[in-house]
Amino acid sequence: MLTGSYASEARSIIRLKLSPELIKIKEYLRQEKIPAYLVGGYIRDTLIQRNTIDIDIAVSADAFLIAQKLSGLLQGKYIPLDIENNIARIALCEKDKTHYLDISALRGNIENDLSLRDFTIDAMAVNIEKLAPEITTNDIIDPLKGQNDLKNKVVRTAGNNAFAEDPIRMLRAVRLAAELGFIIDKDTEHLIITRSPLIIKTAMERVNEELCRLFSLPHTSYWLHKLDYLQLLDILMPELSTTKGIEQPVEHYWDVYGHLIETVAAVENLFHQDNMKKQLNNPVDFVPLSEELRQYFEQHVGPALNRKNLLKFAALLHDIAKPQTKILTENGRTRFFGHDKDSAQIASQILTRLRFSNRQIYIITRIIELHMRVGQMTNPGEMPTRRAIYRYFRDAGDVAIDTLFFSLADHLAARGPNLNLSHWIEHANMVEYTLSVCHEKKEVVQPPKLLDGHDLINIFGLPPGPEIKKILDNIHELQAAGEITTRDDALAATRKFVKLNGE
Repeated sequence: MLTGSYASEARSIIRLKLSPELIKIKEYLRQEKIPAYLVGGYIRDTLIQRNTIDIDIAVSADAFLIAQKLSGLLQGKYIPLDIENNIARIALCEKDKTHYLDISALRGNIENDLSLRDFTIDAMAVNIEKLAPEITTNDIIDPLKGQNDLKNKVVRTAGNNAFAEDPIRMLRAVRLAAELGFIIDKDTEHLIITRSPLIIKTAMERVNEELCRLFSLPHTSYWLHKLDYLQLLDILMPELSTTKGIEQPVEHYWDVYGHLIETVAAVENLFHQDNMKKQLNNPVDFVPLSEELRQYFEQHVGPALNRKNLLKFAALLHDIAKPQTKILTENGRTRFFGHDKDSAQIASQILTRLRFSNRQIYIITRIIELHMRVGQMTNPGEMPTRRAIYRYFRDAGDVAIDTLFFSLADHLAARGPNLNLSHWIEHANMVEYTLSVCHEKKEVVQPPKLLDGHDLINIFGLPPGPEIKKILDNIHELQAAGEITTRDDALAATRKFVKLNGE
C-alpha cells in the first residue's frame, strides 16, 4: 500500500509499502517489457491516507491477455469485465474478503488515457517502473491537477464528455463525494443536470451498485437531496416525483416527499446514540437499542447491504402510493386508505427494475406492507396484550424487529420539530416492551406445541383443510395470552371451538 499526506505543503515524499500483489505485477510487467501505470483510486486514496486495497493498472498491451496471465500468477479469478473498452478484472480472495485488480488497455499515451477518465482526482498515474520504497509527488503524472482538487476536497469531472461516455459517472460523482466528504464542483453539477436523462442508458446492475454503496454511507438523506437537485432521483425513481407537494394530515410536518427523505434521516438517527452522553430531552436516547440489536441490524442481506441499509430503502419508499390513495373524508380529513399495501407493490416494481435481489425486495416491501401494524397493536397509553404481540410476530415473521424500529423512525419523521416528547417516549416504551416479551418470554411469540393437525384429525374426526390451521392458530393465541397452558386445556378449547362451529 502507498502512504502519503497533504498535511504539509512542504512534504513531497511518498513512502510506498508495496503489497505482494504489486511486487509480483511489477516484476512480471518488467520481465515482459510491457509499459504500464498504476492509476485511479489507489493513488487518490493513498494521497489522502485512506485505506484501499483495490488496484487499477493501465497497460500498453491487450488487457485481457495480461489479466489472464496475472490471474494465474496471483492465484485469482479472471473476469472479462468490459469487452468494448478492453477492461478485465482479477478477483483476489483473502480469508473472508475479496479485493479486485482491474487491468485496462492504455488509450493512446498515458496523458491521453487520464484525460478520458471520470474525475480529476482519479486521473493520476505512477509508472510501474517507478514504484519503490519512496517516490515524490513529482513522480505522479497529473495532467488535470487532481492533486489540487484532492487538497481542496472537490470532485470535478475530467472532461465535458465524461458523462456522455459513461453515464454511471454521474451517480459515482455523488457517491464519491459522500464517501470522501468532498463537494461536487459547480460546473460538474451543472453538467450532470444537463446530462441526467442519460442515466437510464446505464445497465441497472451498475446503478444498483452505486445506490447500495450510497445507502451504506452516513447522511444518506443529504445525498438523496443532492440526487434530487441533480435530477437523477426523478429519472431513476419517477414514482417519487408524484409525492412532491402532496399535503398530509396536521400531525405531519412535511409533505409526503419531505416525509420520505426525513424518514431515511430518522433511521440513521436511531443508530447514532451516544451512550456516554445521555440527554433526557434527546428523543434518540429513548430508543431501546442494545448491542445485540445493533449486531442484528449489521447482518448482511447479500454482499452490499445490511438490515440497517434495507431499512433506509424502506423509509424512502414506504408512502410512495399516497398520491393515488389520497381522499378527503366527509369531515374534511385527509386519508390514505390502503397506501401501505399499494406502496409495497410500487416499491417491489422499483426494486425489481433496479436489480435488487429477491431476498432484499422481500424484506423491504414486507416492512412497508406492515409499517402501520405497530401502531395498531394497542390503544394510546396502554401496552400491547400478549395475544397482540403473538399475532404481530406471527404475521411479521423475520421482519418483526425491523418493522418495530421502522415505526420509531416513521414517528420521528412525521412530527419533525413538532415532536411531542411524552407521546414519543410512550411509543419507544411500547417498542421496548414488545421486544422484551419477544426475548424474555419466548412462549408468547413461539408457544410450545400442545396439539398438531394429526390430533385434530384423529381425536375430533376433522377433515384435512384450512379449518385445521384456523383451530391451531386459535390454540396458539390462547397460549400466548396465557389462557391455556396444558394439552388438556388445548383439547378442551378445541372441543368448545368445534361445538360452536358445529352448531
